[in-house]
Amino acid sequence: MEVIGFVALAAGLMIGLGALGACVGIGIMGSKFLEGAARQPELMNELQTKMFLLVGLVDASFIIGTGIALWFTTANPFLAQLANLPK
Repeated sequence: MEVIGFVALAAGLMIGLGALGACVGIGIMGSKFLEGAARQPELMNELQTKMFLLVGLVDASFIIGTGIALWFTTANPFLAQLANLPK
């Protein structure tokens, strides 16, 4: 059953690349927030609110990807299709 191996590989890639993308995105956003706060300190509260909102959205997309990957590994819908294939 090589499909199980491919599903495990795909789930690992989904979780790994999703975590990498989220971490890089949050790091870039944090650095831009610090640059903006250093240039205009009076806007720091407004920028901080927007940054935390975007951090939540980026983390939510990663967590959704992780949930889909775990769903494929535990309740794999592709195995039912394999059982129906003619041999």
